Amino acid sequence: MTTSTVLLIIVSALVAFALSFYQYLFKAKKKSPVFFFLAFLRFITLMAVFLLLINPVVTKQDYETVKTPLPLLLDNSQSVKELGQDSIAKLLSQKITSNQALNEKYDVQLYTFDEGFEVGKEPDFKGKQTHIDQAVQNLKQFYRNTSYPVILLTDGNQTIGNDYVYSFQQNTSVYPIVLGDTTVFPDLKINQLNANKYAFLKNKFPVEVFLQYNGNKTVNAVFSVQQGNSVLSKQNITFTKDKKAQAITVLLDADKVGVQTYRAVLSSPEQEKNKYNNIKNFAVEIIDQRSEVAIISSINHPDLGALKRAIESNQQRRVTIIKPNEVKSLKDYNVLVLYQPNATFRGLFDMNANAGLNTWIITGMHTDFNLLNQYQQQLSFKMTNQKEDYLASYISSFNLFATDDIGFEQFPPLEQPFGNVKLNSGTNTLLQARIRNVETDNPLLVFSESGSSRKAFLLGENIWKWRLETHVNNKSFEEFDVFTDKIIQYLATNSKRKSLVINHERFYNLGEPINITAQFFNKNYEFDENARLTIVVKGKESHFSKTYDFLKGNNEYKINMAGLPTGKYTFTVKENNSNTTYVGNFEVLDFEIEKQFVNPDLNRLLQTADNTNGKVYYPSQTDELIDFLAKNESYKETQKVKTTKSPLIDWITLLIILCISLATEWFTRKYNGLL
Repeated sequence: MTTSTVLLIIVSALVAFALSFYQYLFKAKKKSPVFFFLAFLRFITLMAVFLLLINPVVTKQDYETVKTPLPLLLDNSQSVKELGQDSIAKLLSQKITSNQALNEKYDVQLYTFDEGFEVGKEPDFKGKQTHIDQAVQNLKQFYRNTSYPVILLTDGNQTIGNDYVYSFQQNTSVYPIVLGDTTVFPDLKINQLNANKYAFLKNKFPVEVFLQYNGNKTVNAVFSVQQGNSVLSKQNITFTKDKKAQAITVLLDADKVGVQTYRAVLSSPEQEKNKYNNIKNFAVEIIDQRSEVAIISSINHPDLGALKRAIESNQQRRVTIIKPNEVKSLKDYNVLVLYQPNATFRGLFDMNANAGLNTWIITGMHTDFNLLNQYQQQLSFKMTNQKEDYLASYISSFNLFATDDIGFEQFPPLEQPFGNVKLNSGTNTLLQARIRNVETDNPLLVFSESGSSRKAFLLGENIWKWRLETHVNNKSFEEFDVFTDKIIQYLATNSKRKSLVINHERFYNLGEPINITAQFFNKNYEFDENARLTIVVKGKESHFSKTYDFLKGNNEYKINMAGLPTGKYTFTVKENNSNTTYVGNFEVLDFEIEKQFVNPDLNRLLQTADNTNGKVYYPSQTDELIDFLAKNESYKETQKVKTTKSPLIDWITLLIILCISLATEWFTRKYNGLL
């Protein structure tokens, strides 16, 4: 309270006293006790009013004792149970949290963690993942700018997240209690397996495997890859005390379409404590990318052979060269290459109007451009009978698909009648035509897309010279063949947009989150934020069936299905307003990462303790840790001063006193006949 406020209160008291004396005692002929009482009430009333007008701020200080936090991080993952430490972990956590000496000195709080983080949860050791780093980040949020110790009750085996060794802040000392037997047992382990999620039919795909051995003697083992009862690959491996890790790459044949499940097995005559980590299941989806390509031409030309060889360099393509009058049906083809169409192609164009196959039209000196003007609207041709040589200029802004400049501007020119080519809407140019060093407005290689229909136009013959030039420059046809394959791939892909788009994996490991996302679009292909999406999941080999509702996220709908057992599943996603559906399938593989461990990760726990000036303890040393923390003078209680300032106008008591004084004065005057 300031000096000026104190002076105002003193002046207010004098004024209130003077007014009260003047009103009741100054002119009174007989100064009875009633007048003194009324003067006192008037003084109280006036003083209360003056205090409310002055409204002084009253400062109050409270003292609060704050204990140092002592978080106990308890590993609730399945690996603790697999190591036979679940009951010990429970006993130790209860012993620490209930210790009187620790509770007197610290604010002891129990936290459990697995793939998530919980406060005070009773551990059940069923967590499918271990995320120690996430637990540490949560502690940082709880205890900002505080120096405190942490008891970490874990086996140290983290399966997801950043390395927790470097997660703890500098003002935190970590005291890990190691759960599990640190005795090194001989153990063979498939540490990691890398395989592509997709492979093409009739191709070989690589599988990279990292094998690990814990032990000191020489061990002979056999690594194999199996599918069902068949052994697809098998090789002998030797581990020694100096060679405890090996990387193996196996090439497997993609000979069946669909999701193929495989099993990697590492076996040996050595007696192991845990053989669960000797097997790892994985799956690869085999995609049939085969395309039947028809090159249709009424003339003989070297371009036909060059195109056939370039396209068939991809084993997933098969090319048939045929004359237009020999085509009886288009149902056996995926892509049509129409080489220099003329009047004999009229029936073929009519046939494809119903079949709707994507086409690559190549023009030249024998092309009927009036026919092309009749049967396509993407390009308009006004050509002369004069021959012209056109060089290529690469357009780097082309974005329909990924492509590289393979030296187009140095390629020999293509022959084409001189004239004007007008591009209509929906076209995208990859190569622009130029005459010597003069750029023209005509395209050389252009693509168009309308709905599910795709077309490509190469305006010029003698592309065989391009393939030959590539070989001269690189001693290989590969660059040209890859470029040609990308054109065929573009044409072989159906680009029709779907209103309901579902993104999901073909397989998930047991215990992993099963995330499926969906997008639903209206007729203008705009994301519909009011869609009602549900998914029905059914087991192929069981009677499991469950319905989930999708939750709306950022421009997508998503669902997370956890806890599904091993097996194959089909699902149906339905948009309930439009009844649009999508049917898919996935498989949950038998792989639990928490069962892969034989020993605790002592090295990381030692490193964590060393980085934070802590110390590693074992379950038998828990009493020693408790005694150390209880007597540790580095952590003391702190006393905090809590200052509160409240204006007098907020005091309800003063208002009550004012009301009582006024009421009492009125009743007294009324009773004594002074009104």
